[in-house]
Amino acid sequence: MFQALANVFRIPELRRKILFTLGMLLVYRIGYWIPLPGVNQEQLASYFDLAKSQGNAASRAAEYVAIFSGGSFSQSTIFGLGIMPYISASIIFQLLSSVSPALKKIQDDGPSGRQKIMEWTRYVTVGLCIVQGIAWLSFITNAGKGGGLVYAQWASNPLWWVMSISALTAGTVFLMWLGEQIDKYGIGNGVSMIIMAGILAGMPQAIIWVINNYQPGEPGKIGPMGLLMIVGAFIAVVAGSVIMTVAQRRIPIQQAKHTRGRQVFGGQRSYLPLRVNHGGVMPIIFASSLMIFPSVLFSALDGAATEGSTWKAIVSWLSTAFGFGEFPYVLLYIVMVYFFSYFWITVQFNPEEMSKQLRDHGSFIPGLRPGPRTAEYLESVMERVTYVGAAFLAVIAVLPMVVNHSLNIDFSVTQFLGGTGLLIVVSVIMDFVQRIEANLLMRNYAGFLGGSDGERGPRLRGPRS
Repeated sequence: MFQALANVFRIPELRRKILFTLGMLLVYRIGYWIPLPGVNQEQLASYFDLAKSQGNAASRAAEYVAIFSGGSFSQSTIFGLGIMPYISASIIFQLLSSVSPALKKIQDDGPSGRQKIMEWTRYVTVGLCIVQGIAWLSFITNAGKGGGLVYAQWASNPLWWVMSISALTAGTVFLMWLGEQIDKYGIGNGVSMIIMAGILAGMPQAIIWVINNYQPGEPGKIGPMGLLMIVGAFIAVVAGSVIMTVAQRRIPIQQAKHTRGRQVFGGQRSYLPLRVNHGGVMPIIFASSLMIFPSVLFSALDGAATEGSTWKAIVSWLSTAFGFGEFPYVLLYIVMVYFFSYFWITVQFNPEEMSKQLRDHGSFIPGLRPGPRTAEYLESVMERVTYVGAAFLAVIAVLPMVVNHSLNIDFSVTQFLGGTGLLIVVSVIMDFVQRIEANLLMRNYAGFLGGSDGERGPRLRGPRS
């Protein structure tokens, strides 16, 4: 490992890429602390701390958004919206391209078509930033009445609204540009690296919480067994996430033989890798996004209902039942994860197109006729594989809230025991290591899992290895 790290910095090009990536992430973290003018940061932080202790739905929504957006609503900085509007715009066009033949045709045009879709994505990102900025500023302005979240002389000034919305939009556009620079001059996926940096920035806070609450013998505090359980659970979940991220169902593929003159071509045997967790973190993101609305809706209805009425009793029960970590909430969450896992496969995986490509390249699955029979087989295999992948995602998704609710451990700690954040970190780090590994092996250096220079040791195998 240490020899591999030394090899990384022996290659000037790779060294420049890594240092450039770290520099861009440092710029992001500096901008993360630049506050919006007119917002009382101390009152805003106190408001969210109080809402978090009371289990407020708005606090949970802001905390969830901050996990994978790379920004922070609770601090209301210029990077408050994070990279989430850009991710949302990308997902929108990805889904539209699968259902719109015109958009699909543009995407298949090559670099020019992809460049055009990227340009439209940026425009939609700006529009989403404006909408989300208005919604956020309206929320803290209304919530701050009597609480001083926004200074009164600023809240009533139209120029402050224009300035704040422009700052939030510019922050997201700058992060989008920062990610593109990492893609071009650094190493790794820029947007994913920014999200990972935002998630890992919360790890020191989680470690400090564990240290402060490690008081053996005190009721309600963490003892030696509790500490071992947290560390062991973290190692086990990370290991399981790595295994499930790279897990594949390999289908054997036989290439047909072709005779040209006296030579015989083809006849080679390979395999078609189908990822067990084909949807990645997308099913959890979709499910988490929709699960915010029942909590917010029932909490609002509970506050508006008349005391002592039957309606008040019903909405109070629903508000409690769909609280974070409650059994109905967890059950519905699991159902949503399964639904979006199969939905994402339906959108992204096309067995008919894959069967057609195999037939056009003169390949086939042994024992199956090319065409509809092969497509039917691929679809049935993918359905069974997706069931296992969805079960893994469901466990990862509900584990943080179950531990938080049952053991009374802070969510800043339990989010590293599963959930969207952990999957993103594992996926991004694996991609980062694989890219460095490829650069090292390409220049005849030993990789992270290899032996000495020139030796070919075991490698970290990715989904497409």
